[in-house]
Amino acid sequence: MNIYFFDILANPYPFNTYKFTTMDANNELRLRLRFYKDVPQNIDALRVKFANYTQIKSKNYFVKIRGYHIWLNIKGPKKAYWSPHLHIEMESKDQNETHIRALFGPDPTLWTLFMFFHFIIAGIFLIFSGIAYSDYILKNPVTFDLVVMGLMVFAWFLLYIVAKQIRSNGHNQMNDLENLFLEIIES
Repeated sequence: MNIYFFDILANPYPFNTYKFTTMDANNELRLRLRFYKDVPQNIDALRVKFANYTQIKSKNYFVKIRGYHIWLNIKGPKKAYWSPHLHIEMESKDQNETHIRALFGPDPTLWTLFMFFHFIIAGIFLIFSGIAYSDYILKNPVTFDLVVMGLMVFAWFLLYIVAKQIRSNGHNQMNDLENLFLEIIES
């Protein structure tokens, strides 16, 4: 039986990523959810809609615009450490159609903290794997090294579980941001 691995990779991607569907955050493995939408409007007209929303001065939401990148954030009493933000990137497909890519993400401070923990855990794992290799070559016991490496793998999975819990805490706010996004586009 011959399997042509590179022929499998060469097949076109079978999913239509431009079709807008509602997210099911519970079935996603990714921690940073994303969606795509094609809007039959000019890119500059869409940008003006978001710019007009910034003039409203909402007490619950904050909108930041830089070029064709837009960030929707939660502010005020509804904001918590697990509150998400929505990053929207607009691209012009043609004169009267815009492709929008949107990405939900955690607060940047929380994201930085999690990345710091990931690098620490990976560093400890790599250091102790080098020490375990040296101890193995020198015929010294490697039990402690393997235990530390196992604890680092456990800590990495624990970080993933904590991140999933934080995302589930912010699920309702993700829906609120998505509804705000749709409301601004349809205005």
